[in-house]
Amino acid sequence: MSLLTTQNLSVMYGKIRALEGINLTVEPGQIVALVGANGAGKTTLLKTLSGLLTPVSGTIHFEGKEITTASADTRVRSGIAQVPEGRGLFGILSVEDNLLLGAYTRNDHEIHNDLESVYTRFPILHDKRHDYAGTLSGGQQQMVAVGRALMSRPRLLLLDEPSMGLAPIIVEEIFATIRELNNAGTTIFLVEQNARLALKNSHYTYVLENGTIVKEGKSKDLLNDPAIIEAYLGG
Repeated sequence: MSLLTTQNLSVMYGKIRALEGINLTVEPGQIVALVGANGAGKTTLLKTLSGLLTPVSGTIHFEGKEITTASADTRVRSGIAQVPEGRGLFGILSVEDNLLLGAYTRNDHEIHNDLESVYTRFPILHDKRHDYAGTLSGGQQQMVAVGRALMSRPRLLLLDEPSMGLAPIIVEEIFATIRELNNAGTTIFLVEQNARLALKNSHYTYVLENGTIVKEGKSKDLLNDPAIIEAYLGG
């Protein structure tokens, strides 16, 4: 059974149709990428999957259950977590408080253990756990945003532009973490404007243009597709 599917999903911003007839599938254990130019509708699709926007038509299924009209917190409880574009941290709260907010839907005795797991994955966050999140570097803030999402124990992690505004060496660290999370069993849906980076770090890719999926396929195949090279890889 597929982990996530959408069928004929369409979304409006007022009178503007932002997404039209989106059909996609995310299989368990995959990293699936969504690439496209600015304004193509990538973030709109992520917000729709996470419950922040409601489609005007079409359906969303997660683990075989329809969640098209489910609230955002219900989706978090069901196993979907998003790392938003721009990270969305509470700058005047401590690093640890930001991380603990990721567990707001939980009421169990493993939260502290999961917090320690985040600190093990990102040791610098343990060192800065009492610092205001707003004082951290961009790369450290991205670590907090990822760690916060992990605190909900997601089976599907939605990542929106994780490389945005980061130095190349930090980007590689973030993507190494993404690969590690995937290898440990977390399925990932990745939105990334850097198409080459997305294709090299995913199993399957969808290409979005003007709110419509215009191409899809195995990422390794699209890396060698002349049309993709010309449009997105500087060919």
